[in-house]
Amino acid sequence: MKKMIALLLFLAVCAVMPARAADESHPFSVHDMLAMERISEPAVSPDGHWIVFTLRTTDLEANRGRSDLWCTDCEGRTLRRLTSHPAADFNPCWSPDGKTIYFLSTRSGSSQIWRIRRDGGEAESLSGLPLDVGNLVVSPDGRNLAFSMEVFPGLDPVGTKKKLDEAAAAKASGRIYDRLFIRHWDSWKDGRRSHVFVMPASGGEARDLMPGMDADAPSKPFGGAEEFAFTADGKGLVFAARDAGREEAWSTNLDLYHVALDGTAAPRNLTAANQAADTQPCFSPDGRILAYLAMERPGYEADRYRIMIRSWPDGGERELAPGWDRSPSVLCWSPNGRTLYATAENVGQHSLFAIDARTGDVSTLVRDGSVSSPAPAAGGRVVFGLDHLNSPVELWSIRANGGDLRPLTRINAGRVAAARMGAAEQFNFRGWNDETVYGYVVKPVGFDAGRKYPVAFLIHGGPQGSFGNHFHYRWNPQAYAGAGYAVVMVDFHGSTGYGQAFTDSIRGDWGGKPLVDLQKGLSAALARYPWLDGERVGALGASYGGFMINWIAGAWPDGFRCLVCHDGNLDERLAYFDTEELWFPEWDHLGTPWDNPEGYEKHNPVNLVKNWKTPMLVVHGALDFRVVETQGMSAFTALQRRGIPSRFLYFPDENHWVLKPHNSILWHDTVIGWLDQWLKK
Repeated sequence: MKKMIALLLFLAVCAVMPARAADESHPFSVHDMLAMERISEPAVSPDGHWIVFTLRTTDLEANRGRSDLWCTDCEGRTLRRLTSHPAADFNPCWSPDGKTIYFLSTRSGSSQIWRIRRDGGEAESLSGLPLDVGNLVVSPDGRNLAFSMEVFPGLDPVGTKKKLDEAAAAKASGRIYDRLFIRHWDSWKDGRRSHVFVMPASGGEARDLMPGMDADAPSKPFGGAEEFAFTADGKGLVFAARDAGREEAWSTNLDLYHVALDGTAAPRNLTAANQAADTQPCFSPDGRILAYLAMERPGYEADRYRIMIRSWPDGGERELAPGWDRSPSVLCWSPNGRTLYATAENVGQHSLFAIDARTGDVSTLVRDGSVSSPAPAAGGRVVFGLDHLNSPVELWSIRANGGDLRPLTRINAGRVAAARMGAAEQFNFRGWNDETVYGYVVKPVGFDAGRKYPVAFLIHGGPQGSFGNHFHYRWNPQAYAGAGYAVVMVDFHGSTGYGQAFTDSIRGDWGGKPLVDLQKGLSAALARYPWLDGERVGALGASYGGFMINWIAGAWPDGFRCLVCHDGNLDERLAYFDTEELWFPEWDHLGTPWDNPEGYEKHNPVNLVKNWKTPMLVVHGALDFRVVETQGMSAFTALQRRGIPSRFLYFPDENHWVLKPHNSILWHDTVIGWLDQWLKK
């Protein structure tokens, strides 16, 4: 399958790339990454013949991304732009007859509901609500639209807007809190909740389906429209919400609620018995089965998602494919209701699977690359997004029973052809406890097997995450390959996609097994690939990867010529009191700092600062409320006080990620400049 994807991508590129001299191409850089057009939110029409999707482009002058809607047929023969506006158009949804596309747009000054005919024409506004609208979903009968707005519980959108205006006009700026969260991800909390609303598809009054509920639907900060599902008859809605009261900051309990659209009853909790996360409701085409994803262990955000099957409305439920040791992230049904399609991380890939809805038998449809947004299409096919280390997302399709993989779009083919990238290869080695661990190497652009190349050793975050076969828009190994570096990435113990036991193994051992894997993985790569220069290696990481950089500085001080720490904790004990989602450190460090101080101290980087000697670049964002800015400032203070060559890059307008285009350029220029300073002498 890997060779098939590579061949098809090469043919797609050749079919559309303009004629150009070979010397006009250039090594990949951050500018190429920003120039790539980003496909997202593909939605297949009810008849299975058309796909509408969002296409994001980068506007460097405005220093932001902008998005429009595009449409193609499911054979990939036609491609046309549906909307063109300086504002953002996104979240497209089909009407049941396939003639109209509803979407969200900021063209009126706030995010509101619009619609446009599939065959084009002028877009029409459907809402003028006083608050921003998000997460749009259309009912199966086409009569209603569901969406979210942030309101104060007990107040409607008008009352909420009035209260916000009064707060903005007040001379006193102080806020009083009686419980956590005070702030979450990158926003201060002001008492508003994201509630589900319903409105006639023709326009009209928006009605709160969860009035008074002190809960968010979708869940914060990353939940979306996948957490809503209309019942097949269009008379009800199932949504996911966290209603944890004063325990919200340390609870992962997410429940599914059912509510009738006529407002005759309050939302009913369908999953109250499970104290862990329940999410992504998805009805079978005949409406008789509700499928959803459920975790089993409360307080653990990286537990394995199980596929649950529930007879609707009040039948029994069971786990589908209980022996399948993968954690699916997306679900959708086949048109005949016999198969569920799911994506899941899978040994360094994010694969597409088909699960028999009766037997639970699992088959792999697409193994290699990173699959997203699968949906059934006409002709017994499945449409999906696919990216990998050498290409951003394009739309593809495959037969529902596997085989006949076809590209549907080639939007970035010319850019991919013009920007020379490094070839990627997966490898494995014996890591901690002699267990098999996987990683990737990416060759530098212009690779010459007779040369030795400096190495950028990238360490992923999470820690329950992966640096797999994926085209990343922040930590893209091609940016280093284009700058003349070989790249090594190791999916250490704790990474996802290798079975739940492998993911669980990092608990209580942040600086143990993963460090051993990183040490053995780098040694294995150096031994296997003689063109890697073991004397010129720099290590880089963010989030947990940033923690690991700080830990490496003290626990492996002779391992690298230089280090880059982005948004990493220096003091794990203090970080508990600084962060927002307390379930995360409480699970990974086996309790609270007062009940289990050893869990926070045994691998605490601050305790080994006395061993630091490696030059380090520290990067942090002021709006990072997960790993707060003082952690980065503290690391830089330690480096300066110890006389270690160091630099601090600070973004007052970025969160845990670097999102603004010009900030991304500065980040890459600074990071690669730091590597050049220490690894290319």
